[in-house]
Amino acid sequence: MLVHGAVLRKNVFSAEQVAAIVKDFRNAGLEPAEVAMLAFTQKAVLDPHGITPGDIDDLRAHGFSDVEILDITLAATARGFFAKLLDALGVEPDAVYLELEEELRQALTGKRRFGVEVTL
Repeated sequence: MLVHGAVLRKNVFSAEQVAAIVKDFRNAGLEPAEVAMLAFTQKAVLDPHGITPGDIDDLRAHGFSDVEILDITLAATARGFFAKLLDALGVEPDAVYLELEEELRQALTGKRRFGVEVTL
């Protein structure tokens, strides 16, 4: 989420907009197609077995082609895999993280604590 959030912050949205999307994308002022895409990606990552043909049809109804739906699915699930890998290895964010506004850093990292040594 950090890298994607930083890219969105740099190229598309304000820090407040990115934080709003992270907190509640359904009420962040996005276009209906963007909300549908994010709802699908959320389900693909959190409940992949719950994806139904109706979910795909909903994306099509919002104008996404089958190739775009595949791209959305691949990007979301690959990102989920990579994030879990980084978390499992305890990888710290790079310097771009420190350049983000504090509110945005908090929104993007959630409960993860970086720069804090944890002993078991």
